[in-house]
Amino acid sequence: MGGEGASVLPERAQKLVDKLVQQAVDADAAASVSQAIAEGRWDQAERALEAPDRAGEQLAELIDRIVRGVERRSRQWTSARKKDSLQRVLSGSRGDAGRLQQRLRQLVASWDSESPEGAEGGTGETLPAPLGESMPMPLEPTRPAPLDPVEGAVLEWNRVVATMDGTVRRALPIAEKDSLTLAESIADVTQRIQMMGATPLLADELHRLCQRADRVLQHRHHLLEQLGKLCRELAASLTDLAEDDSWAKGQCEAMQSRIEEGLTARGVKSVSQLLETTRSRQNQLREERDRARDALKSLINRMLSELDVLGSQTGRFHESVGRYADVIEKADTLESLAGVVREMVEESRTVQGLVAQTQAKLHEEHTKATDLSERVTHLETELRRLSEEVSTDQLTQIANRRGLLQAFEAERSRMERTGSTLCIGLLDIDNFKRLNDELGHAAGDEALRSLAAVVSRTLRPTDVTARYGGEEFVVLLPDTPAEEGQLILTRLQRSLSGGLFMHEQKQIFVTFSAGVTTYSLGERIEDALERADQALYEAKRTGKNKTCIG
Repeated sequence: MGGEGASVLPERAQKLVDKLVQQAVDADAAASVSQAIAEGRWDQAERALEAPDRAGEQLAELIDRIVRGVERRSRQWTSARKKDSLQRVLSGSRGDAGRLQQRLRQLVASWDSESPEGAEGGTGETLPAPLGESMPMPLEPTRPAPLDPVEGAVLEWNRVVATMDGTVRRALPIAEKDSLTLAESIADVTQRIQMMGATPLLADELHRLCQRADRVLQHRHHLLEQLGKLCRELAASLTDLAEDDSWAKGQCEAMQSRIEEGLTARGVKSVSQLLETTRSRQNQLREERDRARDALKSLINRMLSELDVLGSQTGRFHESVGRYADVIEKADTLESLAGVVREMVEESRTVQGLVAQTQAKLHEEHTKATDLSERVTHLETELRRLSEEVSTDQLTQIANRRGLLQAFEAERSRMERTGSTLCIGLLDIDNFKRLNDELGHAAGDEALRSLAAVVSRTLRPTDVTARYGGEEFVVLLPDTPAEEGQLILTRLQRSLSGGLFMHEQKQIFVTFSAGVTTYSLGERIEDALERADQALYEAKRTGKNKTCIG
């Protein structure tokens, strides 16, 4: 087409062009094209005719971004939240195509930037012209219009409702049929509230469902209290149920100590590991003690048998003495008397030899019996010691639970004097059960020993490493903020990439997950470990071989 300022078309030609333009583009674009042609502004007319094509491309691009954005996984923007936000934007801007496109672009941009606030407060990017809007001149760059406060509050309210819905449903014991039905009902009402708004009818229905959920959860709390009482009763009854109360004394005290700290997941796990480890060791000692007792019984039986033989011999000798007395009394010659005396002397020597032999055997067996008795006493003493010191770790040769508590008390006292900080870390070997199942318990023990050695060797001399039970370790990092403690354990995790130990000529790779927290003066170590355990669970849940802060 020609440049600006060309002659205007004849009237008949102008009408014909107007009809053609109206068939090609929408009414707004047709008016812009016709006006530009009538005024001889051919470049502007050309741009107006090309605007629908550009608008179509932009619309296709926007739809593609929306589809990909909804499907893409995100930590902050869940799929349900994305759909809810999209529905709200569509509902709030149906009457203004330009504003709708701006709002949609703004929403997608917030998804791409992983910033949930972007959908509400706006972004700093410059948006292209809204689709389907024909302008006589190129649009000046504009900032997207932010959501108004009311609409932003609606979006946030729906997010809050969705979060509370998920939290309540996860708290319900879905293994029970009634609770599962209740969770499904809450999810259904929540979804209807998000789509239709919080009408009085829906609000009342949700209130009734929440009251039912509250009763279920209260009953679960009551059940937990009853389980705690049951555990305490079982711990107190172990002494009566055991073969020898000295064996059970240490277990009872340890169990009661853990239970009194509260029925937390960590406490229950700790008691289970405590009983498992102690029962295994006591079974070994009990078997050895029983073997010693059986050997002692066998010796006693042999001694009784020897005494019985001796008794038989002396009984026969006594009968012979009586017979010899009769013969001597009736003897009438010296020769017959001498023969009887010789028989008596020979039989006396035989009996004397048998008595001496029996005495030697009895002395030897008495010595063995004394040794076995001392062995039994030693084993029973070892059983009592084991019961009293059930947390002693013999495998890794690092501090046990008792040693950890002593080190913690020392650090706590130092914190009170100097105002220093203390970072507590909880480490747990990843996939430890699978390692035991596939390679055997010997490999599992070697993994524990190797990890304990690596951690102790890597940390500072002032740091404390302790085995807390099973595959769990605790580290005390004095004068260390939680963020720095996270970096320390993360570096330690990376250092294990080359393998931890050799097993059957193969390099075994072992990783661990960890949670760290800052200890606050006045709280128990169990309170800090509970936070660290929650962070450890988060590390396990989000991929393992990482360290999270609690």
